[in-house]
Amino acid sequence: MKKLLAAAVAALTLIFGGCAEPSGYQQITQEEAAEIMENESGYIILDVRTEQEYNGGHIPGAICVPNESISDAPPEQLPDKNRLILVYCRSGRRSKQAAQKLADMGYTDVREFGGINTWQGETTAQ
Repeated sequence: MKKLLAAAVAALTLIFGGCAEPSGYQQITQEEAAEIMENESGYIILDVRTEQEYNGGHIPGAICVPNESISDAPPEQLPDKNRLILVYCRSGRRSKQAAQKLADMGYTDVREFGGINTWQGETTAQ
């Protein structure tokens, strides 16, 4: 009976195991992102909106790499796959997509924090 139960658990783990796997990036709150920006260094703030959206207003120090331009090759603006990358967009949809793509490429410390439309911190326009 124990062997049968163990086999059933193993089979269910194989079937449903992918559902419980981590996504490869970490979802954090905007408050956590602001705290990192205030207290840490060496991170990259990544805005994955279009360049036009970025120019209309972005978080100071952010670099723009549009989600649509991220494919299966690491973006040249992100050469260090072990560096902390804080990702945002307008509402949170594109930043989740971009964060997943980066994680899939081997970036090890990607944290997605939603959209600038609810950002309470400073912004700047170009």
